[in-house]
Order: sequence, then structure tokens, then C-alpha cells
Amino acid sequence: MTETPWVSLFSGGKDSSWALYRALEAGHPIERLVTVHPDGDSYMYHVPATDLATLAAESIGIPLVDVYPERFETDSVTDAGAQGDAELEPLEQTLETLCEDLGGIGGITVGAVESDYQNSRVQSMCDRLGATLFAPLWQQSPTALAHAMLDAGFEIRIVQVAAAGFDESWLGRTLDRDTLSELQDLNERYGVHILGEGGEFETIVTDGPHMRAPIKLAYETEWDEGGMRGRLSITDAWLGCDSAAASDSQ
Repeated sequence: MTETPWVSLFSGGKDSSWALYRALEAGHPIERLVTVHPDGDSYMYHVPATDLATLAAESIGIPLVDVYPERFETDSVTDAGAQGDAELEPLEQTLETLCEDLGGIGGITVGAVESDYQNSRVQSMCDRLGATLFAPLWQQSPTALAHAMLDAGFEIRIVQVAAAGFDESWLGRTLDRDTLSELQDLNERYGVHILGEGGEFETIVTDGPHMRAPIKLAYETEWDEGGMRGRLSITDAWLGCDSAAASDSQ
């Protein structure tokens, strides 16, 4: 009997990519990636560079479903909890349609680490859809997770920063052992989350053992001196030649 298809909530960032990778490694039948593209800030979702998820999905070889809410209906929302519930609605509607198209959803992956705000809402949504929640990062050591991603061959690029201790030089940096050491220092000095789960920094995965070709980028940096924040403005993106990480894993 064929196992019911799984879906992976996927932004292209390191946490959702790691959840997807671990699900594939465990043999779960991931048949769709689902990316929400927020129009503006979001409590629930990774925001910057989500358009690159299309290239990532092509490299991974799994069809992508895009969710483009015009704006989350939060004008009358008075607290963060209600806003999170409102932000979840367009995703759940998309998954309900996928349930019909796929004949059910057996499981859903999510990249939450310590945020009960996100994890609890996705768990409730999974319960309503009759799907298993797969959250391999949940309550794991952020430092251990970062090392595991690097050990597996993930190439992780920082695309946005927004916290004390960061400057423009962080934009576009690859998350490697030296960068991780500096993040640990920022954690001690300013409380920066090692994996940036508080929004201190955002990433995209440009290569990994689950990808057939790396994502190549051309970009400019945008920096707000007064706000201590900045981001990459991607001017071009394309898939390169066969991924070295994928070749090494074969």
C-alpha cells in the first residue's frame, strides 16, 4: 500500500530546508513543497527572498506550491496570537485543496526550533487535516543543529540581519564554522539566537546534499544605518552546475 503523500512547509531558509532534508532522509514521501510569500512583515513565516524557493524546488526535484496572500487580514487584530491565527488561514486553505488533489496528506514538515507560537499553530492545523507533524528541529540545541547542517554539507547564505551586533558585512556571508563562532559571541553579548529564530537574521540554503545544483546569486546590499538592519537585494539568481554536495553524497 502506497503511503499517503507528505507536504513540506518550505521557505528556502535553513530551518525549513533542514526539516525537509531530515524527512527525505527518513524516507517520508514528500510530494509537494509549500511556500507562503508574505506581503509585508509576518509573525508566522520567513519573509525575505522567498522567490528563490522556486529555484530551490527545481534543484531538489519536488513540485512547489506558492501561496500569495494579498495581505493577511489583520487590520482588526489586537494581539499577536490572533494575528498568528489569521496568518495561518491562507496556508490551511491551500493545504485543504492539496488534501483533495493528493488524496490526503500523511505528514507536514515544519522548521520550528523553540517557537511554540509557530509550532503549536502548525500542530493544530495538522490535527484538523489529519496529518502527522514532523518537526525534527523542535527543542533541539541550536548550536548542535547548526553544526549538523554544516556537517551535512549545507551551504547557507545570510540574506537579512536585524539586531544589535550586526553590521553590513554580515549580508551575503556564508554560515560556516567561523561565522557560527561569531554568532555564539553575539548570543552571549546581545542574546542573538544562534539560528536567528527571533528574526535576528534570515538565511537561504544555496546548496546541499538534497539539491542537484547550487543556487547562484547576484545581489546588492541595502543597509539602514539608523535601524541596525539590512538585507540583500537579489538582482539575479540561477542554478549552477551539478551540486558538489549532492555528488559527494552519492
